[in-house]
Amino acid sequence: MVKVKEIPLNQIRRPLPRQNDPKKVEALMESIREIGQQEPIDVLEVEGQYYGFSGCHRYEACQRLGKETILARVRKAPKSVLMRHLA
Repeated sequence: MVKVKEIPLNQIRRPLPRQNDPKKVEALMESIREIGQQEPIDVLEVEGQYYGFSGCHRYEACQRLGKETILARVRKAPKSVLMRHLA
């Protein structure tokens, strides 16, 4: 079951390094400032911990705007699913 909710940015682990396009982050920052975050990021909840693998530009934009939370689609998953994402 997937739930959409606000999650504290500092509780989302991002285990895979990403290179974000600075122009895309800037554009998202402007959009989020003006109309708010329109599209949630996707996170896995494994044993009470949140892991983010997508939505990197939205995550960075919210972070740089000083937001404390981010809108996320949360899917509970066992550790085996997390391991597949890390492989």
